[in-house]
Amino acid sequence: QVQLVESGGGLVQVGGSLRLSCAASGHMFSSYAMGWFRQAPGKEREFVAGITRSGATTYYADQLKGRFTISRDNAKNTMYLQMNSLKPDDTAVYSCAASTGTSWPTRLSDFDSWGQGTQVTVSS
Repeated sequence: QVQLVESGGGLVQVGGSLRLSCAASGHMFSSYAMGWFRQAPGKEREFVAGITRSGATTYYADQLKGRFTISRDNAKNTMYLQMNSLKPDDTAVYSCAASTGTSWPTRLSDFDSWGQGTQVTVSS
């Protein structure tokens, strides 16, 4: 399994931006479809965005389209999540995940490996 480590979380004011990174260890990063999830206190983990192995296709949770952008750099074994116009409702632990079996994974069960997560707090 690939090992995943997130970074880039922190405290930001409403309307601000953050860029999260997900660094993958090991080989064959490009063989994994990747995704971002988030979990707010007292809520279930929810899908945020996904990206195919090559990075050619990205897809998002409907309510986040236009504010969040997922990308990856296979040469650096790293995936990113650019988050703009942040709102208090975006406060959550954000986790990255890797999938070997699905081209367009969105469900929790589609993913094989998970990072520990990074906290994002948006203050009003």
